[in-house]
Amino acid sequence: MKFETQNKLLETFSLSSLTDIVLLLLIFFLLSSSFIIQPGIKVKLPQSDTSETTDVKNITITISKEGLVYLNDEEVTITELPAKWRQLMVLDPDLPVIIKADKDVTLDRAIEVMDIGKKVGSRNFNIATERIK
Repeated sequence: MKFETQNKLLETFSLSSLTDIVLLLLIFFLLSSSFIIQPGIKVKLPQSDTSETTDVKNITITISKEGLVYLNDEEVTITELPAKWRQLMVLDPDLPVIIKADKDVTLDRAIEVMDIGKKVGSRNFNIATERIK
């Protein structure tokens, strides 16, 4: 017994399956994009009306909420900071220093870092702020 199959061309194309695939891809990209972690040190800067941006090469000292100190994104202890800072100052003694201190950091900690910078030979200090939106 021989069965006969009929292969017919579809007269209409169903868009429902294509719509499902597009919506699934959209959901996937929306969910996966929220999991992208920004590199760097998380610091909440104090806000200011007069904050400015700078593109000049500089030394960046970051003080996190936990009191950790970073010199150009490299974690250092307070005892290591003067030696590493001095190495950067040898290259260019007039480099401006930007201090990015979390707004919850005590003023004593920021002043301690500035004192270390003055002992090393830095003269130009700037405190990073975030512009009020």
